[in-house]
This record gives sequence, C-alpha cells and structure tokens, in this order.
Amino acid sequence: MTIASITVYQQWQPFRDGTYRCSGGRSAEGFDSTIVEIASRDGVSGYGEMAPLGSFYDPAFAEGARAAMRELTPRLIGEDAAGIEAINRRMDLLLKGHPYAKAAIDMALWDLAGKRSGLSLAAMTGGAEGTTVPLYRSLAQESPDVMAARAKKYIVEGYRRLQVKVGLDVNDDIARLEAVRAAVPSGTVLFCDANGSWGTAETRRFLQATRSLDYTLEQPCASYEENLAIRPACDRALVLDETIDGTDALLRAIGDGLVDGITIKLARVGGLTKAKLLRDIAIARNLKITIEDTGGAQIDTAAYCGLLLSTPQLLRQHTVDFHNWVTVANGKADFVIADGAMSPPRRPGLGVDVDPTIFGEPLFRC
Repeated sequence: MTIASITVYQQWQPFRDGTYRCSGGRSAEGFDSTIVEIASRDGVSGYGEMAPLGSFYDPAFAEGARAAMRELTPRLIGEDAAGIEAINRRMDLLLKGHPYAKAAIDMALWDLAGKRSGLSLAAMTGGAEGTTVPLYRSLAQESPDVMAARAKKYIVEGYRRLQVKVGLDVNDDIARLEAVRAAVPSGTVLFCDANGSWGTAETRRFLQATRSLDYTLEQPCASYEENLAIRPACDRALVLDETIDGTDALLRAIGDGLVDGITIKLARVGGLTKAKLLRDIAIARNLKITIEDTGGAQIDTAAYCGLLLSTPQLLRQHTVDFHNWVTVANGKADFVIADGAMSPPRRPGLGVDVDPTIFGEPLFRC
C-alpha cells in the first residue's frame, strides 16, 4: 500500500452560534481547517483533518501546519502507508516538534488502512464497546444570564453534559456557574473549564465559593506546578487538558496523583497514533478519558469519536460533535445523536464519504 500522492486542501468553517469566546478575551468566528488526502497506488484515498481554534488556544495555527506539510509531504511519497507508526517516527525525524502539523497526515493513514482492511477505526484501535459516546456542549463566555439561556437551549437540543467556560474575573465566574447550575436540570453534568487562565489564588477562591455546587474542575491553571499546588484544595474531580501534551506529562501527572481524568486532543499530541498511546496509558491507571480535538467537521469528529468508542465505557468522560458546531460540511457520515450521546460512523476507516471537489482547488499536491 504505497503512498502515491498527498493533496492538501483548506476549508473555512463558520460557527453556527456565532463568535466563540474563552478566557482572556480571546475569540474566534470559525475553524480554519486543513484537510489531507493520501492516495495509494491502487486508487484508494484516506482523509485527515486539522483545525485549530484560532492561533491562541494551543501551540498550533493553520498556516504553520500547512507550511510544515509542504516540508513533510514530498518526503513521504513512496512510503508504505500501512506502516503508520514507522511514518510517525519518520515525520518526527524530519520535523522536530510541531505535532499539530502531523495530525491530519496520521489521521488520513488510519482512514486509508481502515478502507483497505474493511475495519472501522474503533475496531482497529481496540474494538468498539457499545455503540455510542457521551456528548457535551461548551458554553462560551458571556454574561451569566446569556450563558444560562444558552444552557437551557442546549438542554432542549438533547445535551446532558455542559462545559462552563470560566477563567476571567473570579466573581463573574462564580456568577456564571451559579446561573448555569440554576438553569439546568439537577442531573446535568457540569464541567468548569478555565483553559489555564487562573493562578493558584483565583483557583482557591473559586473552589471555596462553589463548594456546595456539583461540578468537575478542568485545567484551572496553565502550568503543571500551579495545578499540582492547588490539588490539595480541590475537593472534586480534577481534569487536565492543555497540560497533557504527551506521554511525559501524563506519566508525571499519574506519578504525582494529580489527575482524575484527562482530555486528549488529536492535534495537540500529533494524531490518532499518539492519542491512542496516551489513551491506553490512562486506561491502565483507570483515569476518566475525553478524546476530542481543537476543531473541525465530519472528518475530525469521526476520528476522535472512533477512538473514544474503543475506550472502556466506564472510563469514557465525553466528547463533542464539532461537525454540528459549524455551518459547512466536509463529508457525509451517518452520525446518530440521541439522548445526549452520539454514534460514530460504522463503515471502514473513519466512515466518512469525502468529495474533494467541494474544497475547490487544492493548496498543493505532491
């Protein structure tokens, strides 16, 4: 299964609900997605996607990914597409760091392998457990009353798990959580995600003021050391997201008894191959696991949902339906959403039918 060509496309994906705001006044209007098509010499193609949330959320930005792909892709032509781990090692040899630039290439290789073998991604990554994965919906930062109204809207749409974006003024954040908690049914699962924008003082104050409320705290501080410092004061589950950028960080967090759960983002760690390694380590230590990405549409959603479906049910936290966050599609897939859960496509590979002509002329092909 020799790589014959690699083609790179771009797609702008506007947000359905308008501007997305998170801590520090940062915002985005949509995802700038990069889509990779890898074709084998027998005419089968696999697709991958990488779409960062602006250039402010993770150490990733769309133009950087595309520049790196121009460096990498010509040197992968002629490689055995079935050797996914070997190609990952080659990409790491050719380009130090920049995992986000490799994620879509890796994803396309998994899609191609699944199509050639007739197996779904869940089957290839451990075997599906059940048919659905839990969904959450993120509440971008607004005034407390606006966030409460949007929370009610998402509950009506069927979501049973909500992520409340905090990380600004602590008093305002306390009001945000209180308003959302009062607006939704008591059984609604709430996460408070500061995206690493608080210091230790702000985190302790928030924890003390909200002790009577039921929620999980996600990534309160930016640095590993700050999160470790507030762990003794955190009397609820603590999940780390941005901090978990590879195996070294995860193994350290496990050794320090820091986390109850982790969020794995495909672009942050370099794609499905490395996400699966992190997932398997977390399984071995009985940590709660979220698998998602920094953005995207059908292609990316199918990838992280497929990997989460092969994660033990008792350890699945939740994921997102990014293809429903945006107003455009990049493929056809039989996602089924009901009762706050989603079934990913069951067909071989990612299970997404992609017509590359919808993207217009490619950015480049090698």
